[in-house]
Amino acid sequence: MATKAKVLTPLERRIMRVLWDGGAGNVQKVLQGLTGEPRLAYTTVQTILNVLHRKVKVKRKLVGRAYEYSAIVSQEAANSHAIKDVLQKVFRGSVDDLLLSLVRSKQLDAQKLAELHAKLQASESAEEESE
Repeated sequence: MATKAKVLTPLERRIMRVLWDGGAGNVQKVLQGLTGEPRLAYTTVQTILNVLHRKVKVKRKLVGRAYEYSAIVSQEAANSHAIKDVLQKVFRGSVDDLLLSLVRSKQLDAQKLAELHAKLQASESAEEESE
């Protein structure tokens, strides 16, 4: 099961997205890269980056008088932890129940399943070729 420390909070994810999309940066660069509401204060971004550093989600190095932060955790890994967390909390670990919920809520239909199946086959073929 995904532990709380591995799952990013919505605010942490919002800040990490800036680092994933734009690469390393100081607090000012991260602040400028943030989109959406609510607008965050410089000190809030700085605090969250320090929390992420303590959680070993970002690394930092001193550049001049300011720290430059870069992501250690990939977006794919963060997404995987979040999905495992939701799967466990909401669907008691059942992938079948998750998929049935997506079908019942009309977020997943036969066409989308066929597209996903094709992507899965292509991914498996690519993995076999690289071995």
